[in-house]
Amino acid sequence: MKMEGGVHRRRWNKNASLSTVVLFLCIFPAAVSSVSPCLYAQYFSNDKICCQKCFPGYRLVKDCDTLGNSTLCKACPAGQYRDEINYAPQCRGCSVCKANEELVSKCEIQKNTVCRCKKGYYKFLFNSVDYECRACKRCGQQEKVAEDCTPEKNTVCACKDSFHRVKNQCEPYNNCTASCELYCVVLKSKGEPGHCKENTISTICVVVVVFVFVVALLLVAVITHKLTEHFVRKKLLESLSQSSDSTPDPCLQVLIEYQEPLNNLSTKGDPPGPLIENEQPSKLPDCVPLEIKISELIYKVLDLVPVLQVKQLVRCLGVKDTDIEQAELDHRSCREAHYQMLRIWAERGVLGGGLLHCSFLQELLGELRKMHLENAAEEIEINYLCQ
Repeated sequence: MKMEGGVHRRRWNKNASLSTVVLFLCIFPAAVSSVSPCLYAQYFSNDKICCQKCFPGYRLVKDCDTLGNSTLCKACPAGQYRDEINYAPQCRGCSVCKANEELVSKCEIQKNTVCRCKKGYYKFLFNSVDYECRACKRCGQQEKVAEDCTPEKNTVCACKDSFHRVKNQCEPYNNCTASCELYCVVLKSKGEPGHCKENTISTICVVVVVFVFVVALLLVAVITHKLTEHFVRKKLLESLSQSSDSTPDPCLQVLIEYQEPLNNLSTKGDPPGPLIENEQPSKLPDCVPLEIKISELIYKVLDLVPVLQVKQLVRCLGVKDTDIEQAELDHRSCREAHYQMLRIWAERGVLGGGLLHCSFLQELLGELRKMHLENAAEEIEINYLCQ
């Protein structure tokens, strides 16, 4: 008996040690991070164990005892459902079709009742959840149906020919005036009021005027650009030709490196090309900023971009969904999680000293404009764009 008791004691000590290790592995990540250490299909029980969630159509009866054991779940009773994996102790009650609704599909343990408005009715929304089925609108005597009524949308009416809408009422066109007499059709045979056809000549004149105006604007823009470019090049050449012993303005030298080749513009007094090429890009002057502080830019973006659109922005900038999810797991604060997502994007273009190359700013501005965040793009461009 003593020997048998010793064997049981050793087995108990071994199981207790194993349980201690398992509990430590489950509890330690929770102590380090404020987020659940469990997988998506699991939940963190009161006993600090990752238990498997119940399948759709089932509710939780009892948590798992140890890691790896199954959770005890039970199917939802009649009249109740659960349409997602869960660990809720109760199922949800099935919906009942409202007045003027018809049944599309019955309630099952894995899905709720599906209803829709009857024919001749449409869904009128009070908010994102509440609604009622109202009778479809009937077009008036001087109206015609532009779009038929559906269970989701009311009838759309438009005025009949020879009528136009005035203060939400369809009124007949007045008798022809002198300005459109040539285009007037008086339907005397049908007893209908006269109306003016589209003035084709006037329409063509308007189109031509608009086209000429647009072309003129384009020509002015091109000429202005060419004159500005010529003026800048002329100033650069005058600055470089002052003296062979004098050192050219470093700001002007940097600008020259970004200009097109100055073919056919050199004179006898112009300095040779190698004078410009000898400048090293690593010695760019402060007057032409090509680098941006990452942290300052990121916080500026977070201040300007709506919170609900930050994740869309970082996805457009090439940040992977796995990195986005990891940032959300690592940071309880939404702002700090968004900061980490933008940091991941910015680190691809980081230079020495925590600075961001200007080309990455252009990428950011482009994505902001695609998302119709023009105001944010404009303010960032004003504060950080390379000059």
